[in-house]
Amino acid sequence: MSTDKLIQPDQINQPNHQIPTRDVGLPDDDDFSIGEVVATVMSYKWFILAFTSFALVVGVLALFAITPIYRANSVLQVEETSKGLPALKELQGMFEDTTSVSTEMEIITSRMVLGRVVDRMQLTIKAEPVYLPLFGKGYARRQDAFGPVAPVLGLSSYAWGGEQIKVESFEVPDEWLGFQQTLIVGENGQYQLLDGDDNPVFEGKVGETATAQGFSLFLSNLQANPGTRFALTKFSREEAIENILENLSVTERGKKSGVLEVSLLGPDRALASVTLDEIMTSYVRQNVERRSAEAENTLKFLEAQLPELKRQLDTAEASYNNYRQTRGSVDLTLETQSVLQSIVEVDNDIVKLQQQREELRQNYTAQHPRVMTIDAQLERLRSRRGVFDRDVSRLPDTQQTALQLKRDVEVSTALYTQLLNTAQQLRVSKAGTVGDVRVIDTAITSRLPVKPKPKVVLALALVLGVAGALGLIWLRKMMRVVVEDPEKIEKGLGLPVYATVPHSAAEVALARRVKAQKQPVSALLALETPEDDAIESLRSLRTTLHFALMDANAKSILISGASPAVGKSFIARNLGTVLAQSGKTVALVDGDLRKGHLHREFGFGREGGVSEYVSGSANLAQIVRTTAVPGLSLITTGQRPPNPSELLMHGRFEDLLERLNEAFDVVIVDAPPILAVSDAAIIGRLTGATLIVARAGVHPIGELEQTVKRFSQAGVGVKGFVFNDFDTNRQRYRYGYSGYVYRYNYK
Repeated sequence: MSTDKLIQPDQINQPNHQIPTRDVGLPDDDDFSIGEVVATVMSYKWFILAFTSFALVVGVLALFAITPIYRANSVLQVEETSKGLPALKELQGMFEDTTSVSTEMEIITSRMVLGRVVDRMQLTIKAEPVYLPLFGKGYARRQDAFGPVAPVLGLSSYAWGGEQIKVESFEVPDEWLGFQQTLIVGENGQYQLLDGDDNPVFEGKVGETATAQGFSLFLSNLQANPGTRFALTKFSREEAIENILENLSVTERGKKSGVLEVSLLGPDRALASVTLDEIMTSYVRQNVERRSAEAENTLKFLEAQLPELKRQLDTAEASYNNYRQTRGSVDLTLETQSVLQSIVEVDNDIVKLQQQREELRQNYTAQHPRVMTIDAQLERLRSRRGVFDRDVSRLPDTQQTALQLKRDVEVSTALYTQLLNTAQQLRVSKAGTVGDVRVIDTAITSRLPVKPKPKVVLALALVLGVAGALGLIWLRKMMRVVVEDPEKIEKGLGLPVYATVPHSAAEVALARRVKAQKQPVSALLALETPEDDAIESLRSLRTTLHFALMDANAKSILISGASPAVGKSFIARNLGTVLAQSGKTVALVDGDLRKGHLHREFGFGREGGVSEYVSGSANLAQIVRTTAVPGLSLITTGQRPPNPSELLMHGRFEDLLERLNEAFDVVIVDAPPILAVSDAAIIGRLTGATLIVARAGVHPIGELEQTVKRFSQAGVGVKGFVFNDFDTNRQRYRYGYSGYVYRYNYK
């Protein structure tokens, strides 16, 4: 039994209700409750499931179509200082230079390194087959063939797997750099080249250079079905370097570890590995060349100094020998020899520091800390040298001259010998230079692609599917606010809701059987499933109508709606059935002369109904048909008239209703929707009560308001509403157990 509000007789018989002004402000708080959200989601659960499934299918198709990307990585070590041969450790000061890891990272990604890779591997040329859009590349990628795969569906212009092309050289005019050209495969190694505007450029053959209009192409290999198209693109050197940089990454493993990991992304596993190895080789080679260049520059400087030092040595020896021959043998005292030894050592140190200063000045300014340190050391050595000069000045003239000449010989000999040894060591160092970096791990490509990741794509598709479905539901709710609760009708329009009819799954199944013509006779829910909740609600309506018709001038009820497909015919035929089951005689009139279909539910034909009676071709006894329900009679629409509204305004139609009121306890007229045609307003003036059927989730409140106004303008007072197809599950999610009150029965 329904728990709808009991309508008092004095309330029912009010002639016309004044429609209250609706509050157009914010919705009720219930619209924002968690229960409302849950109820909305559950009411659209099949849509959400379908939309999410669609998103998952799209995700699977995307996994099939998207080209997988692989990662090749390599590891190298950057040493903090330069390393020479163990035997040349005394020369390390000449090349000591701390290497910054961040500097080396920038060098790896420099045009100097990557440009060599582009030139050596001809990465300015891109040649690939043209595949069928969307899924052609995915299909070709999954073909395990040693030769070209036969075209699918005769689409020979596309590649289907197994095609090969090797471009040895490709030149285009400057204005076509970066633009795609098209190559069409012919028979027996022949091909045709089209420019970016699909204009023929020339025809060529594999193994021969073809040239025309500034284009030049040489292919060493071409394997494809005749008619297959290839896309050829010539990039500038800068564009090719940028293409590598977009997929190249260099990171340091651990803080200040000096170990770098270099990664390269690409769709071709083999090409990614080969390209990364070439990058590593080019980087190590430039590092070695740089270290070798330093030794080369120093060696050139020393070789330029050696002849001058040899000349100075020869001059010093000649002067010393001449002096001894002139003065006779002059022997130096022990004290003089000690002073000489000290002077020679200081002079050698001064020369060494001066050489180091000259080398540093090639890279640093005079204000650099290392240059200033050497300058300070030179100043101290010169001061010490001045002390020795004062000691020499106190010696006899003969000893002073001999000492000076002997000093020149000793200093020149020491410097010449030292530079000669240093030059020899630099030659050995140059030959054995290994650089500051070394490759620890050569390039290796991942076995599985790094993207797309199937789990991530499917998870994202699932999330987007659910989010998209919820977004569409929210958009629909925002764009079309419909009545889901009968209380909103009573609050908004001030009219009672006589019955709330729950959604009936049994009625849906029954309608499908009738539509499939599997059960054309007695397709009534009240007979098939009399204990259904919807029928229980109509029994409650039957009780309410008893009071509604007590003081009415006529015992007839008009049932209409705002729009089609709201269930008014379902209410009319089943209400007539439950009234007849209570012992009343009921006449059910199909007043929808345009699209009436009550005759199908009862297994009758259309002819012989209202149209024939009004036109005078049939009498009352001929149009009243007895149904399988005791006490229930049916009057069909009859043949479709060309002017339904004029036919209903005829006096014989009013006479028909009056005679039916006299012959039956209750007359139910199923009328067309009022907002579609005016038929319901015409019929409503001739009946005792008018009920509007509203369907849950179909009408905005404004549409129901307009329906009541339309009847009121025609002089028809609307008694109330029947709220049809109410989702009790939705109420349960919104309010908890209170939703079950609409489903209570005596089972």
